[in-house]
Amino acid sequence: QVQLVESGGGLVQPGGSLRLSCAASGRMFSIYAMNWYRQAPGKQRELVATITKSSRTNYADSVKGRFTVSRDAAKNTVYLQMNSLKPEDTAAYYCNAAGFQDTYWGQGTQVTVSS
Repeated sequence: QVQLVESGGGLVQPGGSLRLSCAASGRMFSIYAMNWYRQAPGKQRELVATITKSSRTNYADSVKGRFTVSRDAAKNTVYLQMNSLKPEDTAAYYCNAAGFQDTYWGQGTQVTVSS
């Protein structure tokens, strides 16, 4: 089992920044990638960013150049630095751990971009 706890969400003005954290614990040896997803009201959950065990990263086109995913292996923590935030970034953000046999989700953290 893997447990994921997100933090760092909140209310921010357009153009502002937030950093989300995802603290992982448990059988992390079985995890090959960590992902950030988001889901806005009335929309499907979408993949925002991925970081692999070897620290390769990938981003949705909508956040490229604005969001940065990183990891601190010693702390088993993954971060999502979000800059130049837009109202359309408003969503619940979820941390996901992709394993060879299972996938795990955090409880989510709300990000609201509004003036």
